[in-house]
Amino acid sequence: MDIFVEQMIRKRMGKSDWFVFAGVLVASCLILALLAVYIPMLLLPAMVGIFALDYYLVSSRSLEYEYSVTNSDITIDKIISRRSRKKVISVDAHDIEALGRYRKEDHQKQSYSARFNASEYENGRDAWYLAARHPQKGRILVLFSPSEKVLSAIKPFLSRQVAVNAFGRN
Repeated sequence: MDIFVEQMIRKRMGKSDWFVFAGVLVASCLILALLAVYIPMLLLPAMVGIFALDYYLVSSRSLEYEYSVTNSDITIDKIISRRSRKKVISVDAHDIEALGRYRKEDHQKQSYSARFNASEYENGRDAWYLAARHPQKGRILVLFSPSEKVLSAIKPFLSRQVAVNAFGRN
């Protein structure tokens, strides 16, 4: 029997998003002010172009993550403002070395060749983690916010010790 489960998560706005918004606003106002003083004839066309660029930059901070579990393959895609999709990572559940609730202090001293945050919050609050060996990227840490349905789809493909550590003896 094949297993296929999907889940969509919308990333919540964090501090970095607000800094980007503020930076875009300040830079746009500064450029428009300089154009108004030095080259007033270009102000209207530049304003249209700057507002279009601002919209693109601000809307690109709207992120969604899609978790797909197909048998033992776990794939996480990032959807940017509903206009483009990028594959974040794809991992075989058999390669997972650790899985559980994320606590930042547990992973600060461990070395990973790559870290991916595909969770709802940028600080990893209420997230799960998985540590795995990836064929191209080496040892990776992935933060994600799975539902019970996604976790139950992953569980049968985990090694026995990883499943016991993550879910207990049930």
